[in-house]
Amino acid sequence: MARHDPAWLDRMYNNRALVSEHAQYFSRWAAASAAARAQEACSLDLPYGDGPGETLDVFPAHGAPAAAGTPVLVFIHGGYWRSLDKSDHSFVAPAFTRQGVCVVVPNYALCPAVTIPDIALQMVRALAWTHRHIGRFGGDASRITVAGHSAGGHLAAMLLACRWRSHARDLPAGLVPRALSISGLFDLEPLRHTPFLQDSLRLTAADARRASPAHMPAPRGGLLYTVAGGDESAEFLRHNQLIRQAWGPRTVGVCEALPGLNHFSVLEALVDPAHRLHRLACEMLSI
Repeated sequence: MARHDPAWLDRMYNNRALVSEHAQYFSRWAAASAAARAQEACSLDLPYGDGPGETLDVFPAHGAPAAAGTPVLVFIHGGYWRSLDKSDHSFVAPAFTRQGVCVVVPNYALCPAVTIPDIALQMVRALAWTHRHIGRFGGDASRITVAGHSAGGHLAAMLLACRWRSHARDLPAGLVPRALSISGLFDLEPLRHTPFLQDSLRLTAADARRASPAHMPAPRGGLLYTVAGGDESAEFLRHNQLIRQAWGPRTVGVCEALPGLNHFSVLEALVDPAHRLHRLACEMLSI
């Protein structure tokens, strides 16, 4: 069947249809996230810009004094750039704060109110804020790792490729030296033709191309780890391989399909200390 056949594309990209129990994952994440905000030291809804959705949450490392200089994990949520919220993903923080990592969870405006390139620029502002201000929460601005799931995995790769000095002269060229993309999307062209996404994403051909990491030069000196669940659709598995083909194994140091995981359970593996995905994240954070 042709790659751009509408029914085929919906089957490949509609993860909620592919995983019948998706609502149970969302319910679990919401409960665990509420518990994390109640139990963890955190600063919520800090503005990183003046636009809609431009706030973030900071979860400092456990027991770290303000001048400790702990590694920083910025986690970007998914939802096809059109749904979900940072508050649904606070549950990511405790598994890392307990190991001495400062965790930042940014929000962004959602399509169709904004475009995907707009969201990418919001994440640039969020990372610029993190570099400038994370020290007051005990984080080390020179040790930032970005991780993201699904649409967030796409945004993590975009940030690795960002030309930071073009955004602001006070930012280092290597502001994001390491990124972990979980079930990320790296070529947005197929999404222009995917029926269930068209009304909300409103992707133009130009925007799809300029916001596709697979069409960008490999970042100089950056390191990307990319994983997907082994039970995800053929398209998500293709994207996972595509970015290594585009950027090469030197930049994409890990490219794996993790057995037995779907599009939602793969995110839960990130916070499971016994799982390889959690260990890969710790490796990137050098903890």
